[in-house]
Amino acid sequence: MKTITAREAKNRFGQLLDAAQRTPVSVTKNGRAVTVMLSTELYDQLRGSAWERLATTMDAMAEEASASGLTDAKLDALLADES
Repeated sequence: MKTITAREAKNRFGQLLDAAQRTPVSVTKNGRAVTVMLSTELYDQLRGSAWERLATTMDAMAEEASASGLTDAKLDALLADES
């Protein structure tokens, strides 16, 4: 991943946009990474895969809960218990 300073990003914003279309670019300020610029296409891919992983995890948890005998009524009772 390419890294540039915030000052360089400000002074060469057009070049930064072009570079971020090819590969993510880390922007640093005072020697510390503060953001990463990436293409919209890559952002959408990452966001989509995260949602897919979350959906898969939630499905697996629901199956495990059901196999363990957890029903909606039992879950409601557990969530209502404030102890």
